[in-house]
Amino acid sequence: MENLTVKVYGSGCKGCQTLHQNVIDALAEMNLVANVEYITDLQKVMEAGIMSMPTLSINAKVVSSGKILGIPEIKKIIEAEQ
Repeated sequence: MENLTVKVYGSGCKGCQTLHQNVIDALAEMNLVANVEYITDLQKVMEAGIMSMPTLSINAKVVSSGKILGIPEIKKIIEAEQ
């Protein structure tokens, strides 16, 4: 998939950091290159319309909100979005 953009929105808490690291690990296991952003700026989070954190967005589509996904779950979501 070309130009895969993955964003993790969070407050900087442990759970949000875990989701961000799991995204990086999942992409590495899948040998995918992606533009990964970790957004903790509450202004940007609110502008994106995010209500609960952590939130995972792939190519500007929210795919998970309020959950810390494991690596296998993230890989399934990425595969479904390709």
